[in-house]
Amino acid sequence: MSATETRALIARYYEAFNAGSIEGMLALLDEDVAHDRNQGERKIGRETFKDFSIHMKRCYREHLTDLVIMVSEDGSHAAAEFTVNGTYLETDEGLPPASGQTYVLPAGTFFQIEDDKIVRVTTCYNLNDWIAQVSR
Repeated sequence: MSATETRALIARYYEAFNAGSIEGMLALLDEDVAHDRNQGERKIGRETFKDFSIHMKRCYREHLTDLVIMVSEDGSHAAAEFTVNGTYLETDEGLPPASGQTYVLPAGTFFQIEDDKIVRVTTCYNLNDWIAQVSR
């Protein structure tokens, strides 16, 4: 994949995210996608990514802004930096109680691309910052 094609692929991924389209995101992932969740273990497979996404949609309403996509020259890797604008809807296990708190959080994701599909998604953000925001 060229760098231009990879940039378009990642842009489509975030368009699907902002539209709340789990199916749209899944369509861009390899069947055996590796998903490195912030503060969590690596999960493998499109089905586990789907389950995670359904859980996240139940607990959080998020919209990403300030998106910047960076791509390696050969198109095999990409990174995105963005701002998460969210509302905490339902208490997530092991986290503070939810009561509709809002938060704004800088975050980033690293991607690996093979055969026109995303094969790795690694998301990073400051969990302590998020906890402080929703605990006010």
